[in-house]
Amino acid sequence: MTKEIKFSDKQLECIYRPYDYTFDVFEGTPRSGKTTGAHFRYADYLINAEDQNHLVSAYNQEQAFRLFIDGDGTGLMHIFNGYSKIKHDEHGDHLEVHTPKGLKRVYYKGGAKVNSVGAITGMSLGSVMFCEINLLHMDFIQECFRRTFAAKNRYFLADLNPPAPNHPVISDVFDVQNTRWTHWTIQDNPIITEERKQEIYDILKKNPYLLDRDWYGKRVMPEGVIYSMFNPEKHQIPSLLGKPYEMYFVADGGQSDATSCSCNIVTRYTDEKGQSKFRLNRVANFYHSGKDTGQTKAMSTYAKEIKEFMQWCVDKYQMRYQEVFVDPACKSLREELHKIGVQTSRADNNASDAKKQGGGIEVGIERSQNAITNDQFFLIETNKYDHYDFVKEVGMYVRDDNGKPIDDFNHAMDEFRYSVNYFYHHYVL
Repeated sequence: MTKEIKFSDKQLECIYRPYDYTFDVFEGTPRSGKTTGAHFRYADYLINAEDQNHLVSAYNQEQAFRLFIDGDGTGLMHIFNGYSKIKHDEHGDHLEVHTPKGLKRVYYKGGAKVNSVGAITGMSLGSVMFCEINLLHMDFIQECFRRTFAAKNRYFLADLNPPAPNHPVISDVFDVQNTRWTHWTIQDNPIITEERKQEIYDILKKNPYLLDRDWYGKRVMPEGVIYSMFNPEKHQIPSLLGKPYEMYFVADGGQSDATSCSCNIVTRYTDEKGQSKFRLNRVANFYHSGKDTGQTKAMSTYAKEIKEFMQWCVDKYQMRYQEVFVDPACKSLREELHKIGVQTSRADNNASDAKKQGGGIEVGIERSQNAITNDQFFLIETNKYDHYDFVKEVGMYVRDDNGKPIDDFNHAMDEFRYSVNYFYHHYVL
């Protein structure tokens, strides 16, 4: 089956420009067409490359496949349809591509974890594609550069949404490498209608930070970001620290919006003063957005998938869970979970705090901010059900001009707040 693709002038220029820089960076707004341009730029490179092994990296392996190998119909497996096949060897999963200059292997791997470097140690690569490079671990990025030192046609390509001006990927990567930087906005995407552009603009204009970053493609300091104190380098760790004390689940549901369910484990540890304290660990996250994927699921389907997720967590950590909390507003998800034998309780969504002056969700937000700041909250790395969506949402959850949290990019953030409320009531207050 063939797919007709309409390219913008910028996409065509980026695809067929000469390879006179070692590193091409496509930076700009979501829905700007930069990733589609990257698909065909990298395919053009692979056709003429002399090296055999190459790498596509993203936050995790699933994202690397979804964003670039499949690419929603424009990825490498579709560009090379009939001349490629998914295979596996001692270095891992890859797309085997037959080109006029011989066989190419395009491995796809995750690069966001502290130990992601181990997945590429010992490999010799001709090129690397970095999907959402600002979400990858710096040790992994630097190792990718070292893995290509012997390449015949050394090349790198990266895409990303605008990071904060002080993000280390700018100073430690873009400013160091032989980089050609290309700026993208939604105006560069030929398939976005004027009506859809206006719809997106009307949402983003509510917050100056989002408008500058996601409409104009500017690098801006996240002054309005609610959980700006969250640092993936600091607050994401390889394993649980302390003795596991309690496991519980928290869910927030939607059909067109996202459905998110987290597995939380409280651990007990002794601090430097010899005092016994507790820590909240978010160890896994089921997340699906009908809006983002274009695949709407029934609540009964979500309930079954959440039950499978819960069993996976129980098996992995060999713990029994104490509670399953669901947003009180999501009655249908609670009902479907009850039908399949999962008993739930109403999550503390700060409704009772709303009756107090200065209360409501601000109480839960302040608790969550304190938990992060006081090192009482951590993400635990995992290969399956990882924290990709949490990390993306935490950087986009902002306030409007009136100081109120914008009701968008907040599905994992809401159930995160509910999980902290329970933790505070039982282990902090």
